[in-house]
Amino acid sequence: AVVSTQSTGEDGAQLDKSTRGFWMKMDRTFFDVRVFNTQALSNPTQEVLETFVTHEKEKKKHYIHRVLEVEGGAFSPLVSSTTGGVGKEFSAVIKRLAEMKSRKTGNSYAECICYIRIKLSFCMVRCVSLSLRGYRGSVHRETMTNDLYNV
Repeated sequence: AVVSTQSTGEDGAQLDKSTRGFWMKMDRTFFDVRVFNTQALSNPTQEVLETFVTHEKEKKKHYIHRVLEVEGGAFSPLVSSTTGGVGKEFSAVIKRLAEMKSRKTGNSYAECICYIRIKLSFCMVRCVSLSLRGYRGSVHRETMTNDLYNV
């Protein structure tokens, strides 16, 4: 499967990623990611599972027409929570990805799905940590060198 970033269309909608051959051979699939906080004030009356469904429906409402009619592909919203839960469609994508990885590498399906879930967990921890404490990376070495010479 080949992954590429999508550009904006005529309606200003922008999809996060696309790939070929994910659900069917040579078929194009588009993905869009949404991460939400389950304890946000905007979802106080809903159960967590209902919130996943609501966010998936919002994504589909926003993109499905463009993907099916203009782009001619399939669409899968990747909805997850900051606590690590994933929506029904994201779960299906993870399972399909594990199946494809298992077939390609020769590892068992259980090993592949475990690996993917662990990678996703670490990505989520990294994102949450970054949003809470901010970026604390070092300044580029070239910038530091130029600043020293300009003194």
